[in-house]
Amino acid sequence: MLGAVEAVKISSLKKGTRIVLFLLVWAVTAWLLYPLAVMDNVDINNVKNYFYRSAAGIILMILMFGKTIIDLLFPQDLSRKKSFLYVSFLTVYTVALIVGIIFLVLRILAVYLKNNPIGSTIS
Repeated sequence: MLGAVEAVKISSLKKGTRIVLFLLVWAVTAWLLYPLAVMDNVDINNVKNYFYRSAAGIILMILMFGKTIIDLLFPQDLSRKKSFLYVSFLTVYTVALIVGIIFLVLRILAVYLKNNPIGSTIS
């Protein structure tokens, strides 16, 4: 049976691994979305190079948004009360994620509408 010290070490190791994994996912997401987010000239020729990369980044953001909503609305540990700071942070984080998702989707939509006027047919 594990002693108290070993249990704390394993728990802190798991928590550290979760933090590193979270930061790694955000780093990959930022790398995927960087060209679309900072592009000065939103033109189809510029966006074609980064379309799949940006789509993968948006999908990762939607997955993180879903996980955050589930963590916020359906916590796993119901025996402990969540602190106000924790709930506030998750709420602000969720709002920031949805604003980022909407911003990036609107950038892609702007490129599409700029190159396909309303009256034209899609080919």
